[in-house]
Amino acid sequence: MSVSGEASGRVRQMRQKADELKQAAERSSDPEERRRLEEKARKLRDQSDQESAMGAGDIFPDV
Repeated sequence: MSVSGEASGRVRQMRQKADELKQAAERSSDPEERRRLEEKARKLRDQSDQESAMGAGDIFPDV
């Protein structure tokens, strides 16, 4: 698999996990657990967006 293919696969997995966390948060009856899961999902989605943009050449990491 190419580097770009591996990166897109990793981004896809991160987004899938973020979606799973969001769904778990929606099912949670504990407000603190819901908040924790939503925050974790948001951070994972942000990270996947950043990796996706880097893979597309939109942004470059600090060297």
